[in-house]
Parts: sequence; C-alpha cells; structure tokens
Amino acid sequence: NMFSMDLEKLQMTGAGRAIAVLTSGGDAQGMNAAVRAVTRMGIYMGAKVYLIYEGYQGLVDGGDKIKLAHWHSVTNIIQLGGTVIGSARCKAFTTREGRLAAAFNLVKKSITNLCVCGGDGSLTGANIFRGEWSSLLAELVKKGRITDTLAKQNDNLNIVGLVGSIDNDFCGTDMTIGADSALHRIMEIIDAIMTTAQSHQRTFVLEVMGRHCGYLALVSALASGADWLFIPEAPPHEGWEDLMCARLEGSRI
Repeated sequence: NMFSMDLEKLQMTGAGRAIAVLTSGGDAQGMNAAVRAVTRMGIYMGAKVYLIYEGYQGLVDGGDKIKLAHWHSVTNIIQLGGTVIGSARCKAFTTREGRLAAAFNLVKKSITNLCVCGGDGSLTGANIFRGEWSSLLAELVKKGRITDTLAKQNDNLNIVGLVGSIDNDFCGTDMTIGADSALHRIMEIIDAIMTTAQSHQRTFVLEVMGRHCGYLALVSALASGADWLFIPEAPPHEGWEDLMCARLEGSRI
C-alpha cells in the first residue's frame, strides 16, 4: 500500500549521508534524550550516525573521540541527567588551527551534517565553523592534507543547533533543553527550605541560575508564592529596600 511505500522512501532519505552529534558547554538534563533521538532517527533514516565525545574538544582531537553509533549505543540513557557523551570547554576550537583540525576529522569520515546541542557559546561556535567551512577545506587541499575530490564531495556543512541550556534564554524556542528539569529542582529546594524558614520566622533569599535571563527566577517565584523577586529584565525602582521590608513584614503571621 501507499503508506508502506512512503515509509520505505522515508527510511532511505538519509542513505549515504553521515551525521555527527555532540554536546557542548554546560550540561543540561535532557541532553541525553536529544542525543538518543538524533541517533535513532538518523539510523532509522538510513544515515551513518557518529557520536562525538567531549564536545568540540573531541571534534578537534578526532581519533576514537568520533565513534560510529548503532541502535544500542544510546540504550538506557533517556532517564539520565547530564550527557553520556561528555562535554568540555574547548579553547582550541576558538582558534583557526583548532577548527582546521576539526574540519579535517569530519571530512576524513565524510561527515557533512553536524548536530550541536549546547548553549549560546556552543551555537555561536557552530555558526562560525559553518561560515568558514569552504575556506577550511580549501586550506586543507592547499596543504595537501586532503584531495581536491574529497573537498568537492564534502563542500557544504549542514548544522542543526539544539539549545541545551537551563536558562530558557533562546529566542524562537518554547522551552530549551534542561529548563524544565532546572525548574523542578528549584521547586524541590524551595519546598525543603520553606519549613525551616517558617520554623524560625526567617526570610530566606534564594539565588537561582539563569545567566542574563530571569525565566527560572520568575517562574519559580510564581510557583512558590515568593514575596519578592529580582530579575535582570526588570531592575528594582529607587527605594525598593523599604518597600520590600514592608512587604515581608506584612506577610508575617
């Protein structure tokens, strides 16, 4: 029937293609689920899928840091926090030499589709890499490290960015990978310290992460019924100290 024919076509759309996936920057819960989804969908579509270990550092180092994945490479990871393929801050990738090494490692395996799961720095790096791709290949040909034919076969690098960040700070995404888990964790902490605060008639100040984005602070303040909130998007007005103290005193039983 038509459905099974379409399914067969779909399963062959990735035939002859190679995809690599890496996680970079700070780890965010949900990264493993993303790695698993990319790996299994890639295999399902008939593509070769490679896992890059230790983020961009693995891309620069190459060798056994870039491993061919099979269906079971990503079994039993969906429920784990962090990232099983590792992450690292990578100074080398910020240099032209580092990106040249990374391009060489990818071209050797004919990988021209890269899936990057990370935050602002990771995705900015991916965009620079994509923009430089043709000039990096030209330099590798000039240095005699790859053939002209190999460069022509792999002349275009496709990049997909998955926003792995607890901060929920990326325009165009409803919820970044890791934000929901961070919110759950914050609420657990608030529930735990609330009883202590009440027992001692204390007011606790809780600082949450979020970089330049107040999302986690705002939503956890709403969910926990906090009396006062500071977020970077709305700095407090002059004389806020007296106002805050009056509010906190008013909420005392």
